[in-house]
Amino acid sequence: MSPPGKTKELRKFWAVLLLLAVLTPAGLYLPGIFRAGSAWGEWGVEEIRKMIGYAPEGMERSSGLWKAPLPDYALPGRKGGPVSRLSLSYVLSALVGIAACGGGAWILGRWLAGKKK
Repeated sequence: MSPPGKTKELRKFWAVLLLLAVLTPAGLYLPGIFRAGSAWGEWGVEEIRKMIGYAPEGMERSSGLWKAPLPDYALPGRKGGPVSRLSLSYVLSALVGIAACGGGAWILGRWLAGKKK
């Protein structure tokens, strides 16, 4: 059982993570509101080509290697695009990412802790 202070800290931690997941759509809409172009890191090969005048060879070569588990942040069977970003599927995508990263970090921590014993 965790000490009382640790439980309170964990609740705050999970509350902040949940808040960040709910706020993730702001990262797509704020650049449009402020006319700053597309969201940071959301660029494809064509967008990079428009921005800098060419697409790096490695980016073009590897652009088809990765297929996103939730393409365009849409649930399977739903069409992606701007409408899906307004829906729950975008926030769900953030929660899946948090769970995957958190789970991986927890597994790695347990594995590293076990190696010290």
